[in-house]
Amino acid sequence: MKEEDKELEILKAKRLAEMEKNLAQQNNQEEKETVLSNSDQNKLLPREQIIQKLGYRGLEVLSNAESQFPNETKLVEEKLAELIQSGEIDEVLDGGKLLTLFRSVGIRVRMENKINVEKDGKFVSISEKFVKQTDDSNFEEDEN
Repeated sequence: MKEEDKELEILKAKRLAEMEKNLAQQNNQEEKETVLSNSDQNKLLPREQIIQKLGYRGLEVLSNAESQFPNETKLVEEKLAELIQSGEIDEVLDGGKLLTLFRSVGIRVRMENKINVEKDGKFVSISEKFVKQTDDSNFEEDEN
């Protein structure tokens, strides 16, 4: 019986050593992947790094800023990418936050505004509603 216990202890020790070896290999693999992903992120262009962090309507604001202020936007993109790389910015940048950022540094990015109103169960732009109202009022004046 004691011989069986010794054999069992030897088998347990071998199995434990094998499990520790596998765990060490797995940790090394994860570290390598982390280093590779960090180096891949460093290789990305600043714009691509920012796009990965953009949320709702963020890309729309970024595109408008690039088309309206290409030089200034490039500088902001580079600094923003540095902050993302360093980990100072780790949150999702939605359109509102990005627009506020641009405006805080003096870049007045213009966004297309569209106001819809409900008329007869349908949403129509407010400009169409005004055009129809003026057409109706012009028609009434002609009748008088």
